Formats: sequence, C-alpha cells, structure tokens
Amino acid sequence: MSIVKDEDELVSESAEGYVVGRKKTVEEYVDLDNNDESLRKWKESLGLAPGSTTGSIGEPGDKRKVVILKLELEIRDHSPISVNLTEKSALEKLKTKPLVIKEGVLYKVRIRFRVQHEIITGLRYLQLVKRKGLKVDKSDEICGSYSPNTLENPYYEKTFLEEEAPSGLIARGTYDMTSKFIDDDKTTHLLFTWQLAIKKNWE
Repeated sequence: MSIVKDEDELVSESAEGYVVGRKKTVEEYVDLDNNDESLRKWKESLGLAPGSTTGSIGEPGDKRKVVILKLELEIRDHSPISVNLTEKSALEKLKTKPLVIKEGVLYKVRIRFRVQHEIITGLRYLQLVKRKGLKVDKSDEICGSYSPNTLENPYYEKTFLEEEAPSGLIARGTYDMTSKFIDDDKTTHLLFTWQLAIKKNWE
C-alpha cells in the first residue's frame, strides 16, 4: 500500500472537462437513434433495444437508484468472506467488527448490487484506507453503466483487481476503510465505513 497525501479526498478522479449529459429515462434511451452503430451496441450492452421492456424489480416506495446488496472478499485458496448489506444492522456491525484476513494473502473485492428506476451511468467504487489516522491507500474503480434489473437479471456483480494484503509485524493490525459508490452526476448511492484486520494466521 502506498502513502496517500493528506490533501487527497474520497472523490472520483474523473477526466477534467468531462461534462455529464442530461439524464434520460429508459424509454428515451430505447428510442435514441438506432442508425448510430456505436450507440446501438452501447444500448444492447445495457439490455436495451427497440421494443424492450426493462422494468425495475425494486420496491415502488424505495427511491434508491442503486442498492448495494453484498460486499465480499474473494480470497485465493480460502473461502470468501461475505457481508449481506441488506441486513439492517450490517453497516453498524462493520464499523466495530473487522473482517479478518491472513497477512500476505491475495484477495479481490467483489460487490453485488441492484439498479432500479432508471439507467445509471459511470458508476464508480471509491475506497480510502487509513491506519491510526494516516491515509495509506486510495482506489477508484470503474463499475460501468447499467440499466434497471429485472426478474430475469435480478442483480449485477463486479469484481475488482486482485490485491495482496501487507505482511510482517508492522503491517499487522486493523485498517479503517471508507467505501463510496458514486455515479457520473456525482450522486452518492452509498457511503459506509468498515474495518479490515490483518493477522499472522487465520482465526
């Protein structure tokens, strides 16, 4: 993990000068110019095509556009560590009960989420790591653009690049993690803190 300067913040490193276009409904995206080959392929990648019906499976009273369902650490040569974020107390538990991994292991962060009500463009996962108040790592991962989930496709999953947990006496201990899901128009869909404990051996 590399040292991050104090002035860095948990913000997306989007391209300078990039302007976000007006939000469109699913129906508007479907009706966009189908003579544009690149646009047609982009819509198909989202599951949109002329005549398609892409209804959200979210609760009508739930105004969230992105619902984070699960956080998982996929660990090489070890069973994954999963947290069901749909449980009411899950986020509170993460603040005080660290996820424990063995030093030096290779792992990937995987998220499962649902999109509802409208198309989400440029979803990103930002993560800030601190130890004893000192920033030690920061990541900005692109998730992509997604249409609302359906009964046939009830959720999306995204797995990020593999990382190696630090090892050695100095590296062992508890790290404070802050995770944030944000999209192109700077809407924050979820911001939460959790802890990762690195130990000499598996518990």
